[in-house]
Amino acid sequence: MKWAKLVGVVAENSYCKRRQVGAIIARKDRIIATGYNGTISGLDNKCEDSQGNTKSEVVHAEANAILFAARYGVSLEDTTLYVSTAPCVECAKMIRQSGISEVYYIEEYRNTTGLDLLTVSGVVARRLE
Repeated sequence: MKWAKLVGVVAENSYCKRRQVGAIIARKDRIIATGYNGTISGLDNKCEDSQGNTKSEVVHAEANAILFAARYGVSLEDTTLYVSTAPCVECAKMIRQSGISEVYYIEEYRNTTGLDLLTVSGVVARRLE
């Protein structure tokens, strides 16, 4: 399956200007949740403030996918996350706690703390080829 292409399509749903990020959670190659970065429900979809900084109400793609699954009672135990940008440390915490066992990312994030946390906590994290 062309995960990188699918993640890119999901990312296109984001209204963020600085970076559009998409995430897909799958079990045995079947998609069970998707997410993209954007503001919380009920707010406008402007992700950046007037200085171009990301607003605090923006939720990361990985978190949106995990929260979607939680909202509808979908277990993420032993699933795989495909994401366009390597997870930050806050998303890494959610990934580990939700039961996701593997993460594949397309591009590096400026800070590797999230990847480091995934590795030491037993979650496989690899760059998607």
